[in-house]
Amino acid sequence: MKTFLTLAAALLLAACGGSHEEHAHEESAHDHAEEAERGQHGGRVLRDGDFALELAIHEAGVPPEYRVWLYEDGQPAPPSAAAVTVVLTRLDGSVDRFAFAPQDDFLRGNGVVEEPHSFDVEVTAVSSGGGQHVWKFSSYEGRTQIAAATAATMGVVTEEAGPAVLKDEVVLSGTVHADPTRISRVRARYPGVVREIGVQPFSTVSRGAVLAQIQSNESLQNYPLIAPIAGTIVEQQAQIGEATGDVPLFTIVDITRVWVELDVFQRELSRVDEGQPVELFDLDGNALGLGRIARIAPLATHGSQSVRARVVIENTAGQLRPGQFVTGRVTVSQVPVPLAVKRDALQKFRDLEVVFASIGETYEVRMLELGRADGRYVEVTGGLKPGTRYVIGNSYLIKADIEKSGASHDH
Repeated sequence: MKTFLTLAAALLLAACGGSHEEHAHEESAHDHAEEAERGQHGGRVLRDGDFALELAIHEAGVPPEYRVWLYEDGQPAPPSAAAVTVVLTRLDGSVDRFAFAPQDDFLRGNGVVEEPHSFDVEVTAVSSGGGQHVWKFSSYEGRTQIAAATAATMGVVTEEAGPAVLKDEVVLSGTVHADPTRISRVRARYPGVVREIGVQPFSTVSRGAVLAQIQSNESLQNYPLIAPIAGTIVEQQAQIGEATGDVPLFTIVDITRVWVELDVFQRELSRVDEGQPVELFDLDGNALGLGRIARIAPLATHGSQSVRARVVIENTAGQLRPGQFVTGRVTVSQVPVPLAVKRDALQKFRDLEVVFASIGETYEVRMLELGRADGRYVEVTGGLKPGTRYVIGNSYLIKADIEKSGASHDH
């Protein structure tokens, strides 16, 4: 299925490639790498008349920082030859400003250039002689634009990043059982012969419904066989013309409340306790309901040596059926965290764990610092602002589109 989605998305993107309105990649450093002059330090050279500077992000052994080398008349100039400021405007509208101080033969920026290195850049240099030089350019990485209609067709889904509760869970297997107190085996009150049957197997009956008419052997009069509870006819032994006996003629089960018996093995037994919340799922991973462990059996089963943990759960919608195999996620402990993302949203970008922020029709990488995790969420300790919309559905399509654009980590 994933292969089909990828192919379909590729066809969509290819079809939209000719129209900037439908789908366009933001200009990246890679897109204009041949146009931008590079200096001896690997940075971008900016010229204005006889004055020039080389701007580079240095990250060898230190957090990313800006460094600037000055030139006058084509020759290296001392760092005191100009005062430089750099202003970065990011996709979400936030602005980072950097001042510079002399160090050795260059100017060193006064802060860390946070990831992603994707922004609109404005560089201002005021030379010691009073001349002012201003350059503006874009330096994008990990960014692409996809029209809303195209993204919807691709199945791209977003949500806001925010707080979450991480759960330490034990995953158990089990089976749905009818509540024994809600099973009724209906027998004839007096010996006789079955003359009429008013229900069918697996039909639903209400309390007081007439199940059959029985002709008494003594009075030869018919009397009704009444349903003592509401529920479903799961077994029928009654046959017209047959004599009644000790065998139940009907078995009625009320499944509006059921038991789920979960198998707890020795390695997990010390972590499972009565009262703990349980989420139930079918074998395809679909949610079935919520409950709590009501009872842990004092005895182990002989064959598997597991111990049964019983969950009593309301089942008015009938989503749980006696005999059904289920998976139970028992929450052992919970830890609230201020910011988390869904595990399914994570992708690899430059060997880093990332998600893709969504701002309007633009998607951009966010490099994350991660903390604790459970089966569904991962704590974010850095790299993402609370409230940022990020891609949670089909994020791999955004990654593929960015990689196709060739957006690189280039400055």
